[in-house]
Amino acid sequence: MSRHKSYGKSNKDNKKRNVLKRFERVDVLRQLGRWDDSKNKSVTGLPKTPIIP
Repeated sequence: MSRHKSYGKSNKDNKKRNVLKRFERVDVLRQLGRWDDSKNKSVTGLPKTPIIP
């Protein structure tokens, strides 16, 4: 019996995500200079950020 062609091939790592996780968004804000660790403590209600490759 053969397996379906969708099994065994994982393309999850190759897909480009269009949504960032919280820690990724904080990293982007740090790169843009909009996040200061001494001031910003809350990670809820973060502003939208561009996806930087």
